[in-house]
Amino acid sequence: MSMILREDIDDGIVIVTLNRPESLNALSPDLFVELNNSIQEISNQTDSVACVILRGAGRCFSAGNDLKAVGQGIKAKENFFQAKTIDLLENLPQPTIASVHGHCLTGALELALACDLMVTAESANLSDTHGKWGMVPGWGMSVRLPKRVGLLKAKEMMFTGLSVDGAQAVDIGLANKCVSDDNLLSETVELARKIVKNSWHTLFADKQLFINNSNQFHQNSLIFERNQSAKVASDMHQRVKTGFKS
Repeated sequence: MSMILREDIDDGIVIVTLNRPESLNALSPDLFVELNNSIQEISNQTDSVACVILRGAGRCFSAGNDLKAVGQGIKAKENFFQAKTIDLLENLPQPTIASVHGHCLTGALELALACDLMVTAESANLSDTHGKWGMVPGWGMSVRLPKRVGLLKAKEMMFTGLSVDGAQAVDIGLANKCVSDDNLLSETVELARKIVKNSWHTLFADKQLFINNSNQFHQNSLIFERNQSAKVASDMHQRVKTGFKS
């Protein structure tokens, strides 16, 4: 079964779905390979795709990094592959929207933050739990979260593991709007339709301007996070093991 589903709907809108509902769409190394392939394909389709929606199948957007894979020592296909895939998503020429319901934790939040816009359901639960597991950010949390919500709120979320719901995400500037769970997909598609009605030439130009305006500092910061931040805590594997038993 494919872990990434693609649905092309009308008006140049593509819905990309994380498809591991049995494991709450945990972000395994294999899922990232499929996601990377899908993003690269879409990046070359500016003649037919003008907006991308990223969502999760089943009960949530994603519970985050696949901790079972972490505990088993399963590695990505190359160093920083997940982070590079998230960078590819952020740098797509098309505007992107994260459509978030249920859990959106840690690595999943890092993935959602790479999207230009976010629509949350009332059930959304967004948080950074690196500290719970003795891990450190490597997929862009320390760079993208402060840019989205401000440094003060980002520090609170990262230091404490503070969880925010869909409505609170709007209040702190993490999301654009919060809607009922039943209407999440339809409202996200409606937002996408408003986007693609405009000139695609202008959409792609606007997106490139946003990327270029912050590119040098932003890229340097992402590389610093990957290469220079502290390694995982000495008790990380024990924390992960204990967490699955609790």
